[in-house]
Amino acid sequence: MAAAAAEWAGARHVAAAPAGTARPATPRPLLMKVGTQHDSGDETLAVLAAFGVDHICSALPSPRLDEAWSVEGLTRLRERIESFGLKLDMVPLPMSSHDIAHAEYPSLMLGRSPDRDRDVEAIQRMIGNAARAGIPALKYNLSLLGVVRTEPTKGRGGARYSTFSYARTGAEASTLTEAGPVSADACWERITWFLERVVPVAEEHRVRLACHPQDPGMPRETGFRGVATVLGSVDGLKRLLEIHSSPYHGLNFCQGTVAEMLEDPGREIFDVIRYFGTRKKIFNVHFRNIQGRFLDFRETFIDDGDVDMLQALRVYREVGYDGMLMPDHVPHIEGDEGGRQAFAFTFGYIKALMRALETEA
Repeated sequence: MAAAAAEWAGARHVAAAPAGTARPATPRPLLMKVGTQHDSGDETLAVLAAFGVDHICSALPSPRLDEAWSVEGLTRLRERIESFGLKLDMVPLPMSSHDIAHAEYPSLMLGRSPDRDRDVEAIQRMIGNAARAGIPALKYNLSLLGVVRTEPTKGRGGARYSTFSYARTGAEASTLTEAGPVSADACWERITWFLERVVPVAEEHRVRLACHPQDPGMPRETGFRGVATVLGSVDGLKRLLEIHSSPYHGLNFCQGTVAEMLEDPGREIFDVIRYFGTRKKIFNVHFRNIQGRFLDFRETFIDDGDVDMLQALRVYREVGYDGMLMPDHVPHIEGDEGGRQAFAFTFGYIKALMRALETEA
């Protein structure tokens, strides 16, 4: 059954490498792992173990610095996950993809002192406590807008695909958020202020910090709702990583979000993976597919988009990526509560793609 699935996945996605993207003569070993960022309840952990999804990012321990973020609380979380035969590779900081009105520590991106001085100290303590609890990485967002989408559209079999069409945002595009107008310079000042205070702590404790890009990118000149989305372009992500050069400062590389930044994702995404991957800046991968392009796209089933996902895996192997490949933002199927069947399909598809890659000469 597994061999048949691998053969099918390979047949669906095998394509000649794009011009100028020669693969190494001797393929590197496959170091990637199937991962996820599901809830951390015992029932879910048992299902993941049965699927062979052995590496996970946990759910958020708590939205504030409290007992759940203590060394003891995080150690209990890790040990409970390990009791199912799973490995806790990453934990989210309470700096999520919510818009600023629902953010856990809004002062950090609003740039408001003295609140941000107090709040960054809480983040620093979380980093240190995670290290002491044996957790090697933390992921986070630096977003004012959250994940912006327009109305869903119908996809394969009537499933609903999460969709963004800038042309359909209408008056919303110019309606300010609670943050008011935020220029690119203001965004970079706040991001720099934050990184200068947390990356040294991550270095001290040897914990990797993985930042998620802005989802989606917006027009460079106008931004969206008065906010410049500086982390919504490949150049912006490059600048982010140059602010504080460190092996502990990298990306929660959402392949779908990065594809949304590109004019021709099916052609361009591979060189973007190479750029960040060869510099060892990809700490985690949200492995999802899209149809469309910058400012006009929809999130598809993993095998129904414009990106050749097997070729993407080849490039991750080429650059020596050894972290998790996670499903992300699966389509909504009527009657599929919580996307459980859609996630199961995606886990199986990723595993089949990996098997196909392992059998390549």
